Formats: sequence, structure tokens, C-alpha cells
Amino acid sequence: MDGNGRWAKKRHLPRAMGHQRGVEAVRNLVRNIEPLGIECLTLYAFSSENWKRPEDEVSDLMNMLRKFIKSDLPEFIANDVQLKIIGDYRTLAPDIVEQLEDALAQTAGGSRVLAVALNYGAQQEITRAASLAAQTGEVTVESIAANLFTADLPPLDLLIRTSGEVRLSNFLLWQSAYAEMNFTETLWPDFTPEHLQAALNEFSGRERRFGGR
Repeated sequence: MDGNGRWAKKRHLPRAMGHQRGVEAVRNLVRNIEPLGIECLTLYAFSSENWKRPEDEVSDLMNMLRKFIKSDLPEFIANDVQLKIIGDYRTLAPDIVEQLEDALAQTAGGSRVLAVALNYGAQQEITRAASLAAQTGEVTVESIAANLFTADLPPLDLLIRTSGEVRLSNFLLWQSAYAEMNFTETLWPDFTPEHLQAALNEFSGRERRFGGR
């Protein structure tokens, strides 16, 4: 979900306002995702590298996370959305961890999954998974996959990056091995369910061979 800062800069607004509009884009997408038939939507909310940002920006992001969980949890429950967290979220502030674990428990029965990547980095995830696999036996493709944060999620079919950047930035590197990629110039605060539908339409026309002919 890239482009919040640039969205704000183009409008001569503080970066915090861009992040706030980014949260609104998330909310709009989640509210309108059921008709699209998506089993699982994963959002890259805060990377392990984002700690390098200015302290006040990180603080703003964490405060928005607190508000988002509190305000939107009832809506998740009402709309049968199951929240999943991927990443080392337990190293966040204790009150955020408590909020997240309460939300995970309250939404556990949901039939549609919203996975949020928090304090997540794919290289770190793969390293962790390989280490866990080594502790229990042979390190194989299967044993690494079984120890990823996403082990209980469906395979990744389509990865979308907004804002015109054409790189993965340490997001779902293992899972992206045969995923289709979609890079759009749209800044995240402007990304709508219609943009997602357009990406799905393009995806449906691609031929996926998974290394075959």
C-alpha cells in the first residue's frame, strides 16, 4: 500500500494526513470486498524496515493502528471477516499487542480473511522458517513453507503494488514465486474497489503455467 506520503506532498499536507487517507482506502476496500469473491486479502501495513522512519511518523502510524482496531473491530465481526496478523507483531507496544490478540480471538470464526502484515519482512520470515524447520528435522521446501507466517493462508495468486514503484520491497518473497504481479501508478489513498476489480480482470486473462508449457 504505497504512496501515502506522496499523496500528501502533492496536496501540501502533512504525511500523517496521507496515512489517514490510506486508512480510509483500506476501510473502503474491506467494506466492498465480498462481491469480488476474494478468499483472502493481505495488506502490507508496517514493514520491519519502517522503524527507520522518523520517530514522529512511526508514532502516528502506531496511533492510527490503535484507532483502526478499536473502531473497525465491530464491523469485522458483523461482516464475517477473520483478522490474521503476519509478522513479528508481538514486539509492538504492549497495548497494541493486547488489542490485536483480542481482535484475533473475536474474529476467529470469520469466513473471509483479512491478513495484515505488521513488523513484517520477507527475508526475516524465510530465515525464521528455515531455522524452525532445522530444529524439527530436514530443511526442505515443504518444511520451510510449513513454518512461514502464511502457512495457514491460501496460496498467493496476485500481488499488487501501488504508486508506480516496480519492486517487492521485502514483501512475501517466498509466496510470490509463481504469483502474478500488478504494478499501478495509482497512489494508495486513491486506490478503490474499482481499481482492485480492474486488477482482477487483468489477472483472469493471464495464463498461469507454473513453470510448465
